Amino acid sequence: MRNLFAARYSIKIQYLVVLLALYYTFVLNRPLLGKLFELGQESGLVLFQYSAPVLLFSLLVVLFSLVSIPYLFKPFMMFLTLTSAVAMYGVEQYHISLGVSMMENVFETNSSEAGTYLNASSIGFILLYGVLPCMLLGWFKIDYPKGIWGQFKPRLALMLIGVIGIGSVLGTQYKNYASIGRNNHYLGGMIIPAQFFNSIKYLNNTYFSTPLEYISVGDDAQLASSQNNKPSLVVMILGETARAQNFTQNGYDRNTNPYTASEGLISLNKVTSCGTYTALSVPCMFSDLKQADYDKAMALSRDSIVDVIAKAGVETLWIENDGGDKGAAQPNHIVNANELNSPFCNTEYCYDESMLAPMQTFIEGKSQDKFLVLHTMGSHGPTYWQRYPADMETFEPSCNQSDIEHCSDDAIRNVYDNTIVYTDYFIEKVIETLKPYQEHYNIALTYVSDHGESLGENGMYLHGTPYAMAPAEQTHVPWLFWLPEQYVQAKGIDRACFSHMASQESFSHDNLYHSLLGIYGIKTQAKSDQLDMFSRCSRPSSHA
Repeated sequence: MRNLFAARYSIKIQYLVVLLALYYTFVLNRPLLGKLFELGQESGLVLFQYSAPVLLFSLLVVLFSLVSIPYLFKPFMMFLTLTSAVAMYGVEQYHISLGVSMMENVFETNSSEAGTYLNASSIGFILLYGVLPCMLLGWFKIDYPKGIWGQFKPRLALMLIGVIGIGSVLGTQYKNYASIGRNNHYLGGMIIPAQFFNSIKYLNNTYFSTPLEYISVGDDAQLASSQNNKPSLVVMILGETARAQNFTQNGYDRNTNPYTASEGLISLNKVTSCGTYTALSVPCMFSDLKQADYDKAMALSRDSIVDVIAKAGVETLWIENDGGDKGAAQPNHIVNANELNSPFCNTEYCYDESMLAPMQTFIEGKSQDKFLVLHTMGSHGPTYWQRYPADMETFEPSCNQSDIEHCSDDAIRNVYDNTIVYTDYFIEKVIETLKPYQEHYNIALTYVSDHGESLGENGMYLHGTPYAMAPAEQTHVPWLFWLPEQYVQAKGIDRACFSHMASQESFSHDNLYHSLLGIYGIKTQAKSDQLDMFSRCSRPSSHA
């Protein structure tokens, strides 16, 4: 049998470049052209509408001519076409942007999480738009001219045609492109193959840049003794993909928080996230860098809040159920839930309840000040129905499939809300586990999500949209506190003041670092009283 990729037809390189440019323009960039046509129609710019494919085709002709190197062009274009089909699926189905931030999100997604995006719809799409064109490309034998001038001449001719096309469009439509581009920054993230070039940028920044000098933060951290002289235990539940508007505590019209309703949780109603995806938000929220100044390389080159709390003599532990701490915790202080042979785990994922057993082991150890982070799987999509046991399905019918764009809006809302109900159940299970230990510890708990989620609003799904253009669904996150009376008395916290502030004022992930120090009563020059919510709601010690 002849090899499937044995060359059967011969085609001159210049013709192949034109064919590929046409395929990328009118097929792989279909979502982009559709959006440009729509914007041109809204503005009454007829020439702009029809010049867009000419400009895109001309740019691609120049690009593909530059990389049409003998023996390398075919494998490179096969790789590029396959990854471009994947990118097109994300842009067309989920309205994602292909910027550097999304590439960071992609590269830092673990294999089990990536598998949740595979379904009949995505596989069929990639086969049709990626694998099939690669097979066709493999069947062709590329006819390269001989000699240096022979190699250069067709490439020069194509690049000249491309430059003329670019010049003609921009010469007549530059103002329209500048205006529409300035008002619709997301368009740059729709261009295919932008994912390739932004992946190169991400890899260069991550693996080939000179590491920054490490900065030690909070070396002066000291923990003030509690008024009852008991050690303190603070548990932070780090939520995943939970959006604030779907929490009953924040005014949602459904009861998604039935389990914690009697616990007196205090909800911060107006909280914005540092980012729109885990790989950015988690290291940012655990860093002393503000969102406006955040840089990943800088954040990973300085102590996190977990490190500073440990410097104050507090024993710390991070229990992981969501693909990694993203550099926010010391590796030797991390327990992975999927390595514990828990009854709440299968071969692919664990329910968040899997973290309860190692949490209890940590608490029952030596009685001393402790800080625990529980990194939940929470509401991570698109396989929302896998985040909670089937017998906990509250709202029906639910969208129990990963190609959520094919579900009704109601079914998507139902399955997502089911994850919030399970999150509430998990929070209550943690609280129930903690209560018996109040004899030995002053105990408090906080829950905050890393980012939100789009559920089809304005045609957008999932998360990861560049922050400047991200909708509120992806940036408005829940932040809850459980502050028992023993804790507020021991730490001198004015609960009424804190509750009033939580309901009236706006906060962000910038407050987390400093408020964790404040809730513990840790003194350090690294803490900002302005960003520490508890510094404004403290009362004089009863021992004064």
